[in-house]
Amino acid sequence: MAIKQQAPEEIEITTENREEVIKRYSPMIKYVANRIAMRLPPHIEVDDLISVGVLGLMDAISKYDSSRGAKFKTYAEFRVRGAILDELRAMDWVPRSIRQKASNVDKVVQGLQAKLSRTPEDEEVAKEMGLSLDQFHDTLNETKSIPIFSLEDLGIAKESGEQQSLLDCLAGKADADPQTQIRLVELKGIIAKAIDALPEKERLMVSLYYYEELTMKEIGAVLEITESRVSQIHSKAVYRLRTKLKAIIAEEL
Repeated sequence: MAIKQQAPEEIEITTENREEVIKRYSPMIKYVANRIAMRLPPHIEVDDLISVGVLGLMDAISKYDSSRGAKFKTYAEFRVRGAILDELRAMDWVPRSIRQKASNVDKVVQGLQAKLSRTPEDEEVAKEMGLSLDQFHDTLNETKSIPIFSLEDLGIAKESGEQQSLLDCLAGKADADPQTQIRLVELKGIIAKAIDALPEKERLMVSLYYYEELTMKEIGAVLEITESRVSQIHSKAVYRLRTKLKAIIAEEL
């Protein structure tokens, strides 16, 4: 199994060592950019994501406050990842046709859930959509890169009206107002509830991919299945999470 990227040792941040910090944390930027790129269409250049990540690191250097208790390497990774995701949102890189497919799947699933009073099986959704099972799985694979849900659904936004990164919100802020703090607690609870509701194999997929940060190939070795099967399970987990999160948000908020 490949060795995961190791975080650099903590370094003291000063105005004089800016270039040294950027050089030391450049492997982290490349690692984060490549992880994100794995879920993006091939026309999105990894080098462009890395360039944006450098800007995120520079932003982290200028804004880091050690008195808040967070290690710089942790804060820097949040800022790098957030900068890349913000850039992707600004690009609106998901084609309208893919968004439409995702919307169609969501509508069919919600309709079947209301009709059956349970989560529909893949075969049932495929039949309702007039697709073969393979075609349905291909559709899920195409739509897996769409953001699972918007933080605007939770009323979490910057004072300027700009969207906030999911990672920024989960990291929290020491000076956040009480209402935002409550929303952050709700957000974490909603995500945990949605993940807990996934089938066991999909919960394991979420854990290995998003928490342990294994690659699809590494997960396949752990689960003793092919990489294509891992990708299929991942696609299903993402679509189920998107559906469950929307349902929970509508229910609780």
